[in-house]
Amino acid sequence: MSSCVKPLMQRKETPVVLLHGFDSSCLEWRYAYPLLEESGFETWAIDILGWGFSDLEKLPPCDVVSKRNHFYQFWKSYIKRPMILVGPSLGSAIAIDFAVNYPEAVKKLVLIGASVYAKGTGNLATLPRTVAYAGVNLLKSIPLRFYVNYFAATTNKPFSTTLDWTNVGRLHCLMPWWDDATVDFMTSGGYNVASIIGKAKQKTLIIWGENDRIISNKLAVQLHCELPNATIRQIPNCGHLPHVERPDFVVKLIVEFVQSQRDTKKLSLCRSQV
Repeated sequence: MSSCVKPLMQRKETPVVLLHGFDSSCLEWRYAYPLLEESGFETWAIDILGWGFSDLEKLPPCDVVSKRNHFYQFWKSYIKRPMILVGPSLGSAIAIDFAVNYPEAVKKLVLIGASVYAKGTGNLATLPRTVAYAGVNLLKSIPLRFYVNYFAATTNKPFSTTLDWTNVGRLHCLMPWWDDATVDFMTSGGYNVASIIGKAKQKTLIIWGENDRIISNKLAVQLHCELPNATIRQIPNCGHLPHVERPDFVVKLIVEFVQSQRDTKKLSLCRSQV
């Protein structure tokens, strides 16, 4: 069983499908998702295989190919038409990997604080499994998660806010198969999409927090140069997680990006009628 947040109703317009970042869940979109639905979009928030709350009692492989295939089968079964695919942080690498392998499924891309230049999981892939399991236990610890959430924000948030982000962000780590799924991903090598970025031909919106302390703004410019059909927008006073920190701003940019497509269609129709 795959976990997701389903739209209240399906519409004729292009659906918006939300991915999440590394070792996270669809709850990452808890602030922005309602705003997207209020804007009239058919919106899905998907848990990538091995993360989130999908039922993994019979643990499948959780490497990149398995994650891609699982997402494709979900798309083929439920969404069934080209989508606007939104990926934050490592979710941008997932989105690019998917868009290049299944271009018929992706109409447009939205990449937020994109982590797309990492060379997979690096040396972690070579760790003995006992050491890897010790590492993932540290990964789900409250102190580490709290520090990451504190560092991801652009300004000092109230303690209660950072604690809320920490608790929600590690909730999926309490699933009984999380350790095994995470070790399987780490030792498989992870996402390495730098060499295929230019193959993503879809129109793309790049969103970056102006004060991102995790992924350098220089990489946003590099990504903009490498993608053949991209625009870039920065959000002021914002860190690595704009969709959590400034959801209203992110939704506004996505709405404008999608509506530009609709306006172009209307203009073409009017010209053909004339």
